[in-house]
Parts: sequence; C-alpha cells; structure tokens
Amino acid sequence: MKQKKNYFYIIGVFLFIVLVWYFSGTSGTGKQVIKVAVKSGKFVIGVTTTGELEARSSEKIHGPNPTALRNARIWQYRIEKIVPDGTVVDSAQWVANLDRSDLENKIKDQELEVEKLRTQYTKTQLDTAMTLRDARNALINMKYSLEDKQIIVDQSIYEPPATRRQVKLDLQKAERTYKQTKDNYVLKSEKAIANMKEVEAGLSKADRKLSELEKLKKEFVVYAPKAGMVIYKRNWDGKKQGVGAQISAWDNVVAILPDLSAMNSKTYVNEIDISKVKKGQKAVVSTDAFPDKKFQGVVTEVANMGQQMKNSNAKVFEVTIQLAGHDSVLRPSMTTKNEIITETIDSVLFVPIECVHNNDSLSFVYMDHHKQQVVPGKSNDEDIVIKSGLKKEDEVYLSPPKGAEEWNMHFLKNK
Repeated sequence: MKQKKNYFYIIGVFLFIVLVWYFSGTSGTGKQVIKVAVKSGKFVIGVTTTGELEARSSEKIHGPNPTALRNARIWQYRIEKIVPDGTVVDSAQWVANLDRSDLENKIKDQELEVEKLRTQYTKTQLDTAMTLRDARNALINMKYSLEDKQIIVDQSIYEPPATRRQVKLDLQKAERTYKQTKDNYVLKSEKAIANMKEVEAGLSKADRKLSELEKLKKEFVVYAPKAGMVIYKRNWDGKKQGVGAQISAWDNVVAILPDLSAMNSKTYVNEIDISKVKKGQKAVVSTDAFPDKKFQGVVTEVANMGQQMKNSNAKVFEVTIQLAGHDSVLRPSMTTKNEIITETIDSVLFVPIECVHNNDSLSFVYMDHHKQQVVPGKSNDEDIVIKSGLKKEDEVYLSPPKGAEEWNMHFLKNK
C-alpha cells in the first residue's frame, strides 16, 4: 500500500512539472512566450477604487434624552453592554445598557436633598402652628382684658372725674393694643402662609427633580425603535462605538438601524483621477465577501473639497455610488471594489498593456519574428486601444521572446 502511494505521488509531481512548463512557456532565460489575440469591440475606461458599503438611509437608536442629561449635568456616559455588531433585533428588543453610576450618585444626593427639605417642611409647619397658636392665645387674653377695662369704665360713673378719665384712657390704650395685636396676627398668618409656600415649593421642586432623575435612569436601558440590524456607530476617527465607548450628551446616538434595501458604496478617488469622475456616471460594484456578484450603480455625489489620507500626503475626494436593486447578502461596512466607468469607446481593437513596448517615441508589439509598430490610444487598468498597426485576427506576444530584441521593425506605412 505504501509503494502504491509513493507511485501516485511521483506521477503527481511529474504532471505538475509538465503543466508548469506548458503554461509558463519559459525558455532557458525564464522569459514568457505567451501569445494573446487582439481583442475587438467595446472598450471601457474607468477609475477603480475600494470603498465601503453603507445604508442610504437609517434610523438612529438614541440614548437618554439630551435635555434631561444636561439638566442632570451629565455630559458623557459609557456603553456598558451592547448586542454584537450586525445583530438582527425586533421592535422594542433590548439593544444596550449604559453606565449609570454617575446618575445613581446624583439620585442618592437628590434623595438626601428631598429628605432634608421634607424635614424642613415639617419643622416650618410645626413652628408656624406654634407661633400662630401663641398669637391667637395672646389675642384672646387681650380681648378679655379689654372687656375687663370696659366693665371698669361702666362702673366708674360714680367716681370722681379724674378717676373716670383715667379708666377711659386705660380702655382706649387696651383697644388700640388689641387692634394692633389683631393686625399683627393677620400679618403673622400671611407670613406663615408665605413661608410654608416657599418651603413647599422647594420640596416640590426637589421631588420633581428626583422624579426626572428616576425617569432618566430607565432610559439608560436602550431598546430598538423598530425591527432591523443593529450597526455600531463610527466615531470621527472611523472607530466603531462598542462596549466601553464614550457617548456625548450632545450626540446621544448609541447605534444605527440601517435600511438594507437601499445601499451606497462610499469610496475615495485620488486627486489625479477625480477630474474624470462626474455625477451620473455608471459604475460596477463588487464586494470582497462575494467577488463573483456584480452590482450596477451610479455616481450620485462627488466631493468638491479633498481631504488628507491617514499617514499619507495624498489627497482624496469622497465619492458616493448608489447601488441599483437590492440583494440580501449586502451588509453595511462590507469592503467594495468599484469601477467607475468614465468613458466607453465602441468598435476598437485593444491588447493587454503589457504587450505594448516603447523605444523613444516609437510604440511597438512583438509578433512572429518581427516587431510591429503600432499607434496606441487610450487605456484602462488592463488594456490599451490600438489605433493602427494591428488587425482583428493578429496575435501578439505578452512579453518579448528570447532574442526578440534583434528582430526587425515593421513600420507603419504613411498614408
């Protein structure tokens, strides 16, 4: 059995060597001698870039109410727990927990403040009741004293005039004092009512703030507003906001629910090629995940201002390509390869760029035992148009065969 395995192994190695020799077509110098046919037909010129898929529209999953956060003087909070990026959720399903330790400390402080104000309210209530009770008792006693003085006046009719005069003066003083005390009691009552309202308003305000903080606490558990796929939001530097990410009270987006039925490819074109790219141009888009699938698209936006690439001096311009149709395999953040079609030329001849060589200002290709002068035209990433010098049925070498440098040049005939 072992000898049989060795036999198949030797045959496999031999076939591999033969196939390599056959397809490489190498000579002793290692130069390729592959020939290719001249192609004809429509010639497409484009700009090829890499990009990233994004949803054309999306719904944001918000965290706590920004106004309530600012009222609570909470400026930032952290994502404590969140569903994995790309998770499909139903409407009202849990998405994330946010760190509420700062909020809980504020709730405890507010609870102490409410308790303090409630105690103050009770104390003010008791003090007011005691003060008004004493004032009422003094007023009642003064009224009795006033009645006593009235009796004395009534009984003084048989007394000397000076005595009668004295007791009347005492009665008048008592009446004036009683009136002042009564007026003071009214003022004390109004003051007590005002004090109670002030303390009650402070307590109500503190209670209301505590209720708002308790309500805000519930918002630190985030649920999906509708069914969809949860995609992490990206920061300004492109980093995804996962567990531990800080979220600002001014931008309270926790994650995003993209509309997967309408996708764009966001890409960047270098400053050399950006002049070729225009809105409305067609594009062919594929993804690294599914390279065999091609999607038609159209350029919808071209940035007017360039931006600096990271760790490079090159300037790039953002370009948005809108994909036509919908495919369930497409997901946000997938890497794309985009060919933006900048020009199409009908009915021309073209060959691979490697076939065309230059000698000073002269362009030529290698054919059987001679060099053929050609007039090249426009090119794309792979091929180049041949304006004259070749025919549709011709074949040319992809690279110079051995000794081809010595071959004669066939020049084009002047017309």
